[in-house]
Amino acid sequence: MQVYLDYSATTPTRPEAITMIQTILTQQWGNPSSLHEWGNRGALVLETARMQVAGLINAVPEGIIFTSGGTEADNLAMMGVAGCYHVPQHIIISSVEHSAISEPAKMLENWGWEITRLGVNHQGRVNPEELKAVLRDNTVLVSVIYGQSEVGTVQPIAELSKITEMHGALFHTDAVQVAGRLPIDVQDLPIDLLSISSHKLYGCLGAGALYVRPGVKLKPLLAGGGQEAGLRSGTQATPAIAGFGVAAELAARELETERVRLMELRDRLFAILADIPSLIPTGDRINRLPHHLSFYLATADGEKISGKTLVRQLNLAGIGISAGAACHSGKLSPSPILLAMGYSEKAALGGIRLTLGKQTTAADIDWTAMVLKQVLQRLN
Repeated sequence: MQVYLDYSATTPTRPEAITMIQTILTQQWGNPSSLHEWGNRGALVLETARMQVAGLINAVPEGIIFTSGGTEADNLAMMGVAGCYHVPQHIIISSVEHSAISEPAKMLENWGWEITRLGVNHQGRVNPEELKAVLRDNTVLVSVIYGQSEVGTVQPIAELSKITEMHGALFHTDAVQVAGRLPIDVQDLPIDLLSISSHKLYGCLGAGALYVRPGVKLKPLLAGGGQEAGLRSGTQATPAIAGFGVAAELAARELETERVRLMELRDRLFAILADIPSLIPTGDRINRLPHHLSFYLATADGEKISGKTLVRQLNLAGIGISAGAACHSGKLSPSPILLAMGYSEKAALGGIRLTLGKQTTAADIDWTAMVLKQVLQRLN
């Protein structure tokens, strides 16, 4: 029996998106920038997908800028804002950002920008009062991840974005893990920039989008033909974007039913694993992504037993999960997310994540729990 529980890493491309991609590749493959009939067909495909993706977050279609994925969208938000200033200013991010935000922040810091990293509590959540305290006259951007991919915590984005708006700065959120799983309405929230990724919501790899509120100015990262309202030059990946559009439209339609189903499965697995003393839940249990479970292994030592060990052992049993600690040149490094949340280096070596999706069943949950308990008994 094989069970895939790594949906936060990537999701399988849904059949409806694959059908659309095949249609574009064989029938509507024209360059959307060309003026002839073939180009017009490609442009229609592109604009249809733009409306579909916009509908997922209740955005105006012209606010959707297609990218190669979530990482490019995050970089365009961060570096695009910074590029509008001749003199370095101040940016605020959280201490639990995805590397697609934390690494550009380090680059800007090396170029003279001031970067403030908001601390989080033991559940990985930002305190809005702390944001108020660190805002400055020269703060131009606040970027806080919507749903943390490693520990599942959902941030108080409504409150954080409103605080930022009142201060007069721009607000960006990486919503890669949230889009298609929780409702998002950019008309209701003062969000200026928001990142989405196709392959996290059952579209294919290689497409993403940055929502840019109309009127917000960015400096493009790429110079070229001026596609995507001049913000993302380069011929668009029309087949991948078309699949993204289909996946986004279906995600919006199915969101509430699937959210409830995933939460029930998630809580079922949390309950079954609750009697394992060495497996400690991480992240916020209430403000949490509906498909997400995360733990650290209390017996981790970084040498014989770690989160990576559990990933390998479950893989041998046909179950796919992921670990938070990273391996560089053969040496295991503790998870920076768990460290930022106040966990010890030992605990931060033992983090694991199980994420559920459309193909996950109750039988998968029960089988995974049984196998995980057996593996832990053997290791301990």
